[in-house]
Amino acid sequence: MDDLQRLVDLIFDSRRIAVFTGAGVSTLCGIPDFRGPQGLYKQPDAERIFDIDWFVRDPSIYYRGCRELVYGLRNYQPGPVHQAIVALERLGKVPGVITQNIDMLHQKAGSKVVYEVHGSPILHHCYRCGNEKSFDEICAMLETSEVARCEKCGGPYKPDITFFGEMLPELAFSGASRLAETADLMLVLGSSLTVYPAASIPLITLRQGGKLAIVNAQPTGLDDKAAASFGDLRAFAEAVLKRASEL
Repeated sequence: MDDLQRLVDLIFDSRRIAVFTGAGVSTLCGIPDFRGPQGLYKQPDAERIFDIDWFVRDPSIYYRGCRELVYGLRNYQPGPVHQAIVALERLGKVPGVITQNIDMLHQKAGSKVVYEVHGSPILHHCYRCGNEKSFDEICAMLETSEVARCEKCGGPYKPDITFFGEMLPELAFSGASRLAETADLMLVLGSSLTVYPAASIPLITLRQGGKLAIVNAQPTGLDDKAAASFGDLRAFAEAVLKRASEL
């Protein structure tokens, strides 16, 4: 039995799967990897773009750096991995998705329960008074302004993405941890599991006696603990979609 067959069998034999996704799932859709060779973190002054102290000092640094990388996300569509996850959800095998990504594509694909452990731009809040705007409303504001500012107080709108210097979103992280605790399989897709503390979540499933499966192009620090592993996300997604269509 080859690695892909073993992985697909493990998935369809499992009853409650916690799915954990990282940047590899997004790059299949054409979205640049922030940490890749051409990614955000290779830009000059990149460390300032998602730094909360710099945002307070000069929010234009964030808005200039992310005009395409964040607000251009509305132009992307879910890819094969997102679709495979939704197919498993419809079969009742996946009660929720844990993601390190901020691209909102799981929701766009139809996933109902998504724990965004690094935050999300779905909502923005005025850093001064707390007034709320949706992602689409901010995109509309940026068509005529360099910085999205609150109409009530003039403060800058900050996305609910976790910036350096901020705590991870407590509700998302606690929800992800509960999902990991109750899963009989943790399925890691497109993450090298190097960014902590989010990367510690798969360990929760292992500690509770569940199994681990990993699909990632590069090795991860948990490969030796995985019951199944595979390197090609697209081939994985196609195999899952094919098996799901046969049920």
